[in-house]
Amino acid sequence: MKYKAAYYTDVGIKKKNNQDSLAIKIADTPNGQAVFAIICDGMGGLAKGEVASREVICAYCDWFERDFSRLVLEGTFNAAVLKEQWDSIAVNENEKLKAYGEEHGIMIGTTLSAILMYEDKYYIIHVGDSRVYELSDTLTQLTKDQTLVAREIAAGRLTPEQAETDSRRSILLQCIGASPVVEPDFIRGYIAQDTCYMLCSDGFRHKITGEEIMDRIGPAAATDEDAMREGCAFLTELVKYRKETDNITVLLIKTE
Repeated sequence: MKYKAAYYTDVGIKKKNNQDSLAIKIADTPNGQAVFAIICDGMGGLAKGEVASREVICAYCDWFERDFSRLVLEGTFNAAVLKEQWDSIAVNENEKLKAYGEEHGIMIGTTLSAILMYEDKYYIIHVGDSRVYELSDTLTQLTKDQTLVAREIAAGRLTPEQAETDSRRSILLQCIGASPVVEPDFIRGYIAQDTCYMLCSDGFRHKITGEEIMDRIGPAAATDEDAMREGCAFLTELVKYRKETDNITVLLIKTE
């Protein structure tokens, strides 16, 4: 499998700092290309959210460059080992950020959504309400929001439409740095050819539709990296035009 990637991030129309952080890494391995992509959304209501998001990004990128490479070369890579290592990083980062917050008298935190694409499978770790999607013939959300309104939808007390305008929509059930215990979701699946995989912070998705996303950065539109980036930029500007007040970040990977 071969991959193309692009991204776009913007501070938005209201905030002074961009608390979103992201990374994309593509590496050649003896078993073909591997891609690691990650988005972290530093908590908007918490001080120094950009510190939290950047710290977690760095920790997982270090893992990809050091531990993933070693697992591949040793032939010991498998889903169980991956989950154990990823969970360990999340727990360690949660404790590290809590300690930093206590030392400085503040509370900091971040969401986490990351995907590893290797051989014919993808693996996702997820905490909070950033999202991972698969764009093929349709738009499919691969992660589940860990939010109060998502829990209310699951219980039948809110509709998805009501949740989009609910004042509690930004309340997270857990995040890295501000939760007593972090229990990440771990998701696996098979990679599809000629398909796009999208990671985004919540600021990207509130003001646009699935049809608009597919039209601009779906597989038919994402012909090359320039077109992918232009599509991400167009949708970001559209979100800003529609008065989204949060930071906005989108990351796109296309398979070949």
